[in-house]
Amino acid sequence: MRPSNRSTGLALLSVALAGCATSALDMAPERPDRPWIPATAASGEITAGAKAPAARPAEADYTLPLNYSLANVPPAPEVDPDRAYSLADLIDLAQSSNPLTRTAWNTAREAALAAGIARSAYLPSLTATAIGGYQSNRDNSSVLGYNVNDDTASGVIPALSLQWLLFDFGERRSVVDAAKQRSVISNIGFTAAHQQVIYAVSLAYYAEAAARARAETAARSLSNARQIQVAAEERYAHGIGTVVEVAQARQASAHAQLLQVQAEGAAHDAYLALISAMGISPLTRLKVADVHEHRLPSADAESIEHIVADALGRRPDVLAAYAAQRASQDDMRAARAEFLPRLFLSGTADYNSGHLNITAIPPIGQQSPGAFNLSGSRFGGSVFAGITIPVYDGGRRAAVLAQARAKADSASAELVHTQEEAVRQIVAAQNGLETSLSAYGASAALRTAAEVTFDAALAAYRHDVGSITDATAAQSQLLQATNASSDAYSAALSSAATLALSVGALGSAPP
Repeated sequence: MRPSNRSTGLALLSVALAGCATSALDMAPERPDRPWIPATAASGEITAGAKAPAARPAEADYTLPLNYSLANVPPAPEVDPDRAYSLADLIDLAQSSNPLTRTAWNTAREAALAAGIARSAYLPSLTATAIGGYQSNRDNSSVLGYNVNDDTASGVIPALSLQWLLFDFGERRSVVDAAKQRSVISNIGFTAAHQQVIYAVSLAYYAEAAARARAETAARSLSNARQIQVAAEERYAHGIGTVVEVAQARQASAHAQLLQVQAEGAAHDAYLALISAMGISPLTRLKVADVHEHRLPSADAESIEHIVADALGRRPDVLAAYAAQRASQDDMRAARAEFLPRLFLSGTADYNSGHLNITAIPPIGQQSPGAFNLSGSRFGGSVFAGITIPVYDGGRRAAVLAQARAKADSASAELVHTQEEAVRQIVAAQNGLETSLSAYGASAALRTAAEVTFDAALAAYRHDVGSITDATAAQSQLLQATNASSDAYSAALSSAATLALSVGALGSAPP
């Protein structure tokens, strides 16, 4: 081929190779203002890497194809429709169904296996290798003249190789210790995941109870408003009241009915939030037990300093930060051991079943070291013991050690920060509990006073010694006071759960 033709061919080949990469743009949408039409299989699954079909819809349609293998409703857990599930029952159901707990479990298992892999470095590595081969040699020279000699051989050689690191000045021990600490961190995370599930379900349970109480209060408020309306209509029928009073009473009833509809919608939303916190199918239908059987906690007379001291020794985040600090120190010791010598033992055993004339079996991959001394005998074997001393590596080990020291320092700082943040959360949770308990006491007194005021205002209006304005105002204030009481009760229970979580004591349903 002439040089010009050769250059032209190379240019065409380069263009063709470049086109192989850019041709993948056929898998992307053709235009920014037109829908993507994916290629699909018979089941509706989008075919990855396939070019979109040539046909285009008459109108822009940005809906995706239906994948029939995914078009199914996730199964709901088996529940007893006639049973009212308490908070403890809901937590048990959540812990067995919530994917967060299973993910944390798998993470803990992975960390445990990583520790086992690290321990395997203490054991020798034994590799079996077998090769078959054919050799052919031709010699065209001779001292007596031109001569051709053909020499062929074939055979199979199985070999067994042993590698064993005997001593490394503590590097493997440090790696194993670090892996064990990371397993502890994952196990702590597993416990923390369960605590978070308990906490989330508890808060959602209390919020659902408060929303349900609001719906019940709204229903009673509607009943009270209708009583006022009946009284106004009776007064008007007897010529005592006015049409304005009747209109005001009907307006109050309509407003109370609107509040009831909104409260029922909020109760349904709170139930869905509870189901979501449990991690089960949103289509699950179960009865939730009443929360009023839960007794409010009392203000803890124990000093906050003692509470904090115990919590710092139990909280999952503090324990995990401490284990991370110890793991970083083990990593630093392992990096320091990289500068020290290593003692090793290596051995091979092989058998030449044919007439192959080779001096070594080439290593295949990292797990197959070569076998030596095969020539001239059927059986071969060798045992070596030695020492390796790192001399120069361009500063890699020094950089790794500096990284390990920086990580160890950061882990120590993170432990201090975690402890300080834990103290802040505990103090805030303790203050929140005390405030919510005081608020509930005040709201209970307010609700009692509002009930008395409404009964008196309604009776006075019926006996023509009070106004409808006072009656409707008392009805509205009774609704607000009752809602404030139920909200304060739920907030107190939630604050108790928050305090239990902040001190690391939330291991089951809050009492």
